[in-house]
Amino acid sequence: MGSRNRYERMNLERRNRDSVKKVAAYCRVSTDREDQANSFENQCAFFRRYIEANPCWELYDIFADEGISGTNTKKRREFQRMIRSALEGKIDLIITKEISRFARNTLDSIYYTRELKAHGVGVIFMSDNINTLDPDAELRLAILSSIAQEESRKTSERVKWGQKRRMEQGVVFGRSMLGYDVRGGRMFLNEEGAGTVRLIFQKFVLEGKGTHTIARELKQEGITPMRGKEWQNSVILRILRNEKYCGDLVQKKTYTPDYLTHEKKYNRGQEEFIILRDHHEPIVSRELFEEANRMLDERANTRKNRHKA
Repeated sequence: MGSRNRYERMNLERRNRDSVKKVAAYCRVSTDREDQANSFENQCAFFRRYIEANPCWELYDIFADEGISGTNTKKRREFQRMIRSALEGKIDLIITKEISRFARNTLDSIYYTRELKAHGVGVIFMSDNINTLDPDAELRLAILSSIAQEESRKTSERVKWGQKRRMEQGVVFGRSMLGYDVRGGRMFLNEEGAGTVRLIFQKFVLEGKGTHTIARELKQEGITPMRGKEWQNSVILRILRNEKYCGDLVQKKTYTPDYLTHEKKYNRGQEEFIILRDHHEPIVSRELFEEANRMLDERANTRKNRHKA
């Protein structure tokens, strides 16, 4: 009798153990540290309490990507790590706040939830009241994720419109460069770097030296580039071609054709450039800049004709 009770107790413990689900939580947190409601610590605490309140759940891990757009899952490392763990059988259930935190791309939402479901892993979207293991979940998910994707498109358009207006007002979108520090959307002359820029234009225009020679001489003189390990002729070319050094500002040199991928491409006339002459204090005169670019064009044409011959 005692032996039978012992086996029944062991079987009960095994069933309870088998019924416990390994649960993961996923969140995408803001980079704005003032936004405490969306901070990683608060979300961790919330999900931990929520999972511990269910006796049939056991917390596996909390995955979080910080400050990365939800419109594309490829760059979200923690998201990808979570998916791999689930497909390897380490996770039984994933909990997330809402569809827009999981993915604003409808195809991604359907693809990942369908693949997870095929491996017996469900996703619960708390705010949307969806459990992907339910029979009608995919239809509801498709509808709501399409709405989220459209909202993302509208947000992208609003941001682009606002950026364009600010560009037209002279606000600089870009980082600091050799000779200029960019702070608060304004360009400030950096005299140390400006001296190097003047030296490059002088060597090219007044001394007639080529870009390879200039790069070598700067290295020999112990002058270090702002970025990169050493001077390259391509860096010299970019400096000689950069209109900012004569005081002009040209923006929208790159654009983002697809709000879902966020991939930037060079603007070759697909969108209107924002051009402001005499926008800031120049480092070289307009005459010197134009002469440098005339010489560059002349050399480029000479090389092109030589190849044709």
